[in-house]
Amino acid sequence: MSFESSSKQPINRRILVIDDDKDSLEILMEPLRWEGYDARGVTTDTEAHRLIETWIPHVVILDWMAPSMAGLRVLKAIRERLSHVSCVFVSENSSTEAIIEALDSGADDYIVKPFVPLELLARIRSQLRIRDLHEQLVFANAKLKELVDIDDLTGLFNMRSLYQKLEFEIERGRRFGRDVCVVMMDMDYFKTVNDGHDHLFGSYVLSEIGKIVKANTRNIDIPARYGGDEFLVVLTETNHAGAMHFCERLRESIAKTTFRSGEDSIQLTASLGFAITVPGENITARELVRRADHALYDAKRGGRNSVAFARPETNKVVELQPAARQRKKVAGE
Repeated sequence: MSFESSSKQPINRRILVIDDDKDSLEILMEPLRWEGYDARGVTTDTEAHRLIETWIPHVVILDWMAPSMAGLRVLKAIRERLSHVSCVFVSENSSTEAIIEALDSGADDYIVKPFVPLELLARIRSQLRIRDLHEQLVFANAKLKELVDIDDLTGLFNMRSLYQKLEFEIERGRRFGRDVCVVMMDMDYFKTVNDGHDHLFGSYVLSEIGKIVKANTRNIDIPARYGGDEFLVVLTETNHAGAMHFCERLRESIAKTTFRSGEDSIQLTASLGFAITVPGENITARELVRRADHALYDAKRGGRNSVAFARPETNKVVELQPAARQRKKVAGE
């Protein structure tokens, strides 16, 4: 039995019954026990609110007229906490006005007492089917959004939602006084991959680079494929030193990797540029990306396989030479 099917068994369905009359409560609980539901009954609003918060029922059955409970207020509280829980009123009040008011207030069904136990169970099953369909729809929408937002080749975010995510991080950083960094990375001489090998190997290399980028980022960062062989990473809550360390680590990780698939293999390097928000500056996501892109351009113009960063206060780009190149320069002196 799969997890999905086992989770739909009655024993895994949580049903909360709220009725301030103990005899009425027992009458409602009895058929639920027959069916094997995980059912709990309470007679006070305090108990009801505690279980709603901690137990999180799938279906709530409550009495419309319970004088100490104020059924509509309980329904409102349920809707504020659990918008998708099914709420079923069971009441002696059979007036059209009461039924309309309950349904308009958010109830999913209304059963008039005295009720037939088998009908009650059938209505509960109906509500659970609706809940299952809702959960399936939420899951499908989440998967669809993931497919829309994720680049299928690298497994990183694509540019469809990147700017929206970056704007959110910039605003959050501005509110809490935290830095936001944008890193732009471009593979050096990537054209040689497609010229010297087939395009399948080029796709393989890009997918492996995506894995390297993802392995070097934290859960709170936003790694994305900018397009072609360009990548963009949003580093949240990262200062200049942290951004510099990240870029050097990523650059070295790529330079040390031999990309091999079948008989094809190649070693590549990457150039990186980054820009960080300045406290008090009202900068947009596109402006911050543009600064990082300018820094990337300078890293490539300075010889590639290097890192450069933008100093926004002077609009000046500073290139950071790789450690290996620095040692070579010192040795030449």
